[in-house]
Amino acid sequence: MACAWRAAGRGLRTVVLDAGDPGAWQVAAGMLAPVAEAEPGDADAVELGLRAARGFAGFCAELAEASGEDPGHRPTGTLLVARDRDEAEALERALAFRRELGLDVVRLRPSQARRAEPALAPTVRLALDSPGDHSVDPRRLVAALGTAFERAGGTLRRARVAGVATQDDRVAGLRLDTGDVVRAGRVLVATGTGTVEAPDRVPVRPVKGQILRLRDPRGPGLIERTVRGPGCYLVPRADGGYVLGATMEERGHDTAPTAGGVYELLRDMSEIVPGVLELEVEELIAGLRPATPDNLPAIGSGTVDGLLWATGHFRNGILLAPLTADLIAAAACGERLPEWAAVADPRRFARVPA
Repeated sequence: MACAWRAAGRGLRTVVLDAGDPGAWQVAAGMLAPVAEAEPGDADAVELGLRAARGFAGFCAELAEASGEDPGHRPTGTLLVARDRDEAEALERALAFRRELGLDVVRLRPSQARRAEPALAPTVRLALDSPGDHSVDPRRLVAALGTAFERAGGTLRRARVAGVATQDDRVAGLRLDTGDVVRAGRVLVATGTGTVEAPDRVPVRPVKGQILRLRDPRGPGLIERTVRGPGCYLVPRADGGYVLGATMEERGHDTAPTAGGVYELLRDMSEIVPGVLELEVEELIAGLRPATPDNLPAIGSGTVDGLLWATGHFRNGILLAPLTADLIAAAACGERLPEWAAVADPRRFARVPA
């Protein structure tokens, strides 16, 4: 939807074909956290995330004006928390790594952390404050994108795509499961973990994630920032809702929530924010993150003339949406993408043997 909105804004006649199946965005917590999620060895992913994060607030403001809807952006920061000595030592290493990269992060003693977030457990050993990490509500974001896209003259069709149609070594459109072909001079494949027949090879595997959507009947205020511990996070919404997630499971296309996944999330977060156990459960849901072999996205032109890709965003599909949309709109208009985007070139997989 972000790519389609930007393409329509560039004057392209744009149609989105969507079967209506649940996507990763419906499960995503919406963390915009390139600093909190930075890991050694992921320099390319960190750079993409930082670029996207710098423009996200402006993107949301533009989207709100274009759609008349609030995409749910919250510039409240992220708190990384350690529960014991081992986790505190790991957090110290994480702090050193982030400072080497010049990232904005502040070390907080336990008393400082609890002043910042009074709901933290008294046993917290250390915390890192990342004020530049924000969050957004993906469901509100996608709803606003849909409205803005249609206001820009775009068309949304409920249809299931079977494959990419080609003619004379270039894209001719999309073939539906009914056998009909929707003609187009350029085609963007943005199917997440879904598959369509295409002349390119962009390998994507599903990585399962389970989350709980919780609500405080007393309203917002338990926490203001996103709170992260090893293997779990709690993201607040402005209306008193919270998202507790997320597991990381290599289980193919299985999307069944499990008692074990719920137990681990509640156990780990309750040791950081005990009040999470008093929240009401609104929804338990699992989704599939689309991940490539190198965990970097595929954004841009494929090997066939007229074919574009936007997939494989793994844990950062929401964060990278505006950046992806700008790159895809530029590519669709025949523009050369910047050098920094080469790490996400979909054609890198064409050189890898199956």
